[in-house]
Amino acid sequence: MSLSGRVALVTGASQGIGHACARKLAASGAAVIVAARNQQKLDELAGQITAAGGQAAAFAMDVNDEEQIKAGVKAAVAKFSKIDILVNNAGITKDTLLMRMKRADWDAVLSTNLTSAYLTTQQVIGSMLKQRWGRIINVTSIFGQMGQAGQANYASSKAGLIGLTMALAREVGSRGITSNAVAPGFIETAMTEGLSEDLKKTALEMIPLGRIGAVEDVANAVRFLASDEASYITGHVLNVNGGMLMG
Repeated sequence: MSLSGRVALVTGASQGIGHACARKLAASGAAVIVAARNQQKLDELAGQITAAGGQAAAFAMDVNDEEQIKAGVKAAVAKFSKIDILVNNAGITKDTLLMRMKRADWDAVLSTNLTSAYLTTQQVIGSMLKQRWGRIINVTSIFGQMGQAGQANYASSKAGLIGLTMALAREVGSRGITSNAVAPGFIETAMTEGLSEDLKKTALEMIPLGRIGAVEDVANAVRFLASDEASYITGHVLNVNGGMLMG
């Protein structure tokens, strides 16, 4: 699954799934642009990639700011001449029951998890259309498929990301561009680290494979969808959940 000659942009790359995706794509030969708000963490990641013989550049970018997205993509294209692969991974949670959820918490989650994917995709899609090749990969969630109490904002944003994935697949498929989503289940990240041991135990009992997922499990799926081997797959949601949700 060589990605030699390809250029990838990964949002939310400073930690967790995005960090793993950036390293995996770079290890497969892609030049990787890592984007997030924390410049220090991005620089450390880019340094790790280049130290391992890969190519990387770090651009601080708040995906809630349209102008920062435009400037970041422009700078990335200026450095690498193109963007072939976009991984929309940036995401946050602000959990509470719907009856107590503040409008600001709803708006923040929808903006970061869904609107940012629309804005970033809009900035890169033009060059993909011209070269008649591209990979859009959206990191959604099992909770966008099955819902979750206390996460109405998060589940809605991730379900919306699935709709965006499929709509885009129909729009650009004729130009050699695929649009797919990866839906992680219970993955060991900073986002799940703070959960109680009882909740982790309950989740584990729901997973047929009997283990909590690793960020590398998700990164492997992203690398596959970015490759030529996945050229006949579009509009698809690839479940990476250990069997927690089937069908």
